[in-house]
Amino acid sequence: MAEPLKLNFSAPRRGLPPKHFADLSVAERVDVLAELGLPKFRAKQLAKHYYEHLTADVAAMTDIPAGKRAEVQAALFPVLMEPVRQTSTDDGETTKSLWRLHDGTLLESVLMRYPGRATLCISSQAGCGMACPFCATGQGGLDRNLSTAEIVEQFRTAAAQMQAEGSRLTNVVFMGMGEPLANYKRVVQAVRQITGQDGAGFGLSQRNVTVSTVGLAPAIRKLADEDLACTLAVSLHTPDDELRDTLVPVNNRWPVAEVLDAAKYYADKSGRRVSIEYALIRDKNDQDFRADMLGQKLHAALGSKVHVNVIPLNPTPGSEWDAAPRARQDEFVRRVLAQGVPCTVRDTKGDEIAAACGQLAADEREAPAAS
Repeated sequence: MAEPLKLNFSAPRRGLPPKHFADLSVAERVDVLAELGLPKFRAKQLAKHYYEHLTADVAAMTDIPAGKRAEVQAALFPVLMEPVRQTSTDDGETTKSLWRLHDGTLLESVLMRYPGRATLCISSQAGCGMACPFCATGQGGLDRNLSTAEIVEQFRTAAAQMQAEGSRLTNVVFMGMGEPLANYKRVVQAVRQITGQDGAGFGLSQRNVTVSTVGLAPAIRKLADEDLACTLAVSLHTPDDELRDTLVPVNNRWPVAEVLDAAKYYADKSGRRVSIEYALIRDKNDQDFRADMLGQKLHAALGSKVHVNVIPLNPTPGSEWDAAPRARQDEFVRRVLAQGVPCTVRDTKGDEIAAACGQLAADEREAPAAS
């Protein structure tokens, strides 16, 4: 018998990133400014520059006293992410960025442009401890949780990039590296800043934010009680516990029925339809009986408050896991629909740029050092 996969719910202790404006409450920002000899109204000025003008360059903030700008930069806006490389595909519509954090940790984000909208796939952890065997990030393990500011900075840099292109960032999905609900406090703080209004954040609608999870049932319920209007996406990948124990090892702790019960609680509290993510894997979870079972269980648990996203698997190099054939995919969707559950195939982007989360970081770690 194969040795069971081990889950890692706690991040290894690494050097904490320096405190940043986005990590601090308004009162804490005022305290830092007071230490620099600046009045509290400067905190509102900085927030306007950061959230509205999308800049963290204090040298360009002409309403901040010139003699204090360097000190404010060092105290409140340290550089948290340095670009390592960026790759593009889909005629430039999809851009994947690899960043190096202050302690050498690698981080990925993906910006996807569509007609009339642009979506950022954001990371909540560097690596992931959930150990899903078909996921490149899960194969690499967990480095550490990201700070609130490291999450927020992914949004700000992408929003600034879209602004420079004469457009804007319209959607955010927490579907990058990591399990968002395993870094719960910082993810919620980041969501509140991404969606905050009137100088408290970037002003994105909560309805345009999706938080994904592999099924941490207690955290799903806790998120429901935050009274946010974000979409919850549950990475289910199979409707039966027997297979899900292998595909999503956290299922050993919170089985399918418990996850769906928590998802129903979220749907009832938020009024939002839950998205079920289903990576379709050849000969693993693509059988007719699983499509039927998926539709039946979702219809019974969530009624009309659910939608299934079938995701053609983006395989990692050398992996045994491969995408289901197109005919199998179409039949799977047809069977879920037949159970009265909305089901569509996600429009995938960036296959040729290692778009599966974790692939760029893995490539970078494995690359030989320059001589």
